[in-house]
Amino acid sequence: MCGRFIITDTAEDLAAMFDVEHVGENIPEPSWNVKPTEQIPIVLESVKDGPVVRRLESARWSLVPSFSKQLTSGYPTFNARAEEAAEKASYKSSVASKRALIPAAGYYEWHTAGKTKTPYFVHSDDGLPLAFAGLYSWWRNPALPGDDPTRWVLTATVLTSDAQGGLAEIHDRTPVVLPEEWWDQWLDPHTIGDQGLVDAAVAASRPVAAGLRFYEVAPLAGAANGPELTEPVGRERVVGGSGEPR
Repeated sequence: MCGRFIITDTAEDLAAMFDVEHVGENIPEPSWNVKPTEQIPIVLESVKDGPVVRRLESARWSLVPSFSKQLTSGYPTFNARAEEAAEKASYKSSVASKRALIPAAGYYEWHTAGKTKTPYFVHSDDGLPLAFAGLYSWWRNPALPGDDPTRWVLTATVLTSDAQGGLAEIHDRTPVVLPEEWWDQWLDPHTIGDQGLVDAAVAASRPVAAGLRFYEVAPLAGAANGPELTEPVGRERVVGGSGEPR
């Protein structure tokens, strides 16, 4: 799973990295301790009466399907299981046409042994940001009038798959990290997504996941936020070793 991650790049950096044409408002600042329901930067493509536009937008990290009556959910939606995303009512329409990339400089995972949880930091071997396969949705707040610009809330989730290699020793789930050659295909709003597309994305992510590195870090205090959170306390290991807006 992915319950905490870090994003150290600015909006300007991300726009250049992902060839973004439009940068939205209030893109979150870098953070070393991003938590569910906080705002995160996401990359998406939209088309409405014209050419496709690649955008960088701020989204609430926990997807709220358009049919939901309220913003909060009785179950966690910051992650979505890739193997069933196209069949789940909460994610099906997003798989079809609302897919996103969620940039991350790395993420935290916890290994549980009895009552002890040990945090690890997972990152690329070259220090470059990762691109999680994500889904997004626009949720309309029914309590606000139709002319209120804040009535629409952009929300997003990270797809996860079964962990392999060394990561499986920490946790049985891991984010789907897409290689660059898959970014265009995943984002293309003209491609009608289905479970086959999601499965292909997971398969494409396997070589990327195999090259990730991870090491133990100190426990994360609730409000702590800084680069010191990613300082290692153990040796590094390689995973492959052992009406609606658009």
